[in-house]
Amino acid sequence: MKQPVAVIGAGPYGLSTAAHLRARGIPVRVFGDPMVSWRSHMPAGMLLKSTPAASTIDAPQPGHTLADYCADAGIPRLLTDEDIIPVETFSQYGQWFQEKLVPGVERVRVVSVERGERSGFELKLDSGEQFTAPAVVVASGLTGLAQLPPALAAAVPDGPSPAGPLSHSAQHHDLSRYADTDLLVVGAGQSALETAVLAAEAGARVRLVARGRGAIGFGAPPWQQPRLRPESPFGRAWTLYALSYHADQYRHLPPGTRHFLTRRVLGPLGAWWLRERFQDQVDAREMRRVVRAETHDGRPVLTVESLGGRTRELTADHVIAATGYRVDLAALSFLGHGLRARMAVSRGTPRLGDGYASSVPGLYFTGMLAGSSYGPVMRFVCGTEYASPRLARHLAAAYG
Repeated sequence: MKQPVAVIGAGPYGLSTAAHLRARGIPVRVFGDPMVSWRSHMPAGMLLKSTPAASTIDAPQPGHTLADYCADAGIPRLLTDEDIIPVETFSQYGQWFQEKLVPGVERVRVVSVERGERSGFELKLDSGEQFTAPAVVVASGLTGLAQLPPALAAAVPDGPSPAGPLSHSAQHHDLSRYADTDLLVVGAGQSALETAVLAAEAGARVRLVARGRGAIGFGAPPWQQPRLRPESPFGRAWTLYALSYHADQYRHLPPGTRHFLTRRVLGPLGAWWLRERFQDQVDAREMRRVVRAETHDGRPVLTVESLGGRTRELTADHVIAATGYRVDLAALSFLGHGLRARMAVSRGTPRLGDGYASSVPGLYFTGMLAGSSYGPVMRFVCGTEYASPRLARHLAAAYG
């Protein structure tokens, strides 16, 4: 293969895939700002929910684990399930991994990918360069996938913004901007709960609303995990074990089952170590739904329906919607319309076959974009251990 494979994205999945391809002698060009989502779109002071064992970026050779980075950087080693990883440590680990195994990442944006006239793909970069690649790996992570429920989106027709009445949790790195303000957080997952805690610790007066009875919950600490079930990166359970180590079988399930499990397994739940901080600082309420969102004199007003069916208005200086992400190929604007039209999809997500290959020969998807085909493990860093070797092996056999 003379022309390099294009890898779009320089987060954990893009870097891991590129490292495996390079180890097989396949030239690659990687596009993106290394670990930018972790450095710029996660709040300062955040701690990873995943354990150290579930937070290593998979490499084709030993010596590049999170523990190896800690030893190299002189950081006390993170070894047990009770050790908690600061986001700053993890993002620095990713940059160290990139410098060691994927040098030469190009900090430019891919603006379009189209099928080539004869073969391969035609790519255009925001630098103005155009080139042809025999294969493309899309590992763009969460970029462009932030989701707002319709009731909240109606209040911000120009889109969410930290400077406006409503934003998405992915838009925040420094929550101190909301010190001494009334802040309303919508959501029930780790992102919502930790955003609420960090904002409160930064001086905001925080209320959180979550949809559903019993929606706000926290996981059990490691020492309370059942001992007679198999271990997985996410806890001790047969289901979690199967999803972690037999992800290839997931794509053979009926579509409805796959989408249900992707949405529900490992769903909204706070980390065990966050419970006390949350209960001490955040006014939390469970509701049935957000009826509508409006702005009055520049301030957001949410009308919510309680679990008992009554409605009430909640006013704040700002609303942060920690309402998650949704994979939708239509949001990947760099993929040409003709390319997307040729692709087999399932509810807006790419339908992938063996080796993370899409129905368009030479086009691969990995990370969260592969979740509906390979399961919930693709939402987590530890999924690189499963995805990257298989994708690289398939691509090498097809185009090497």
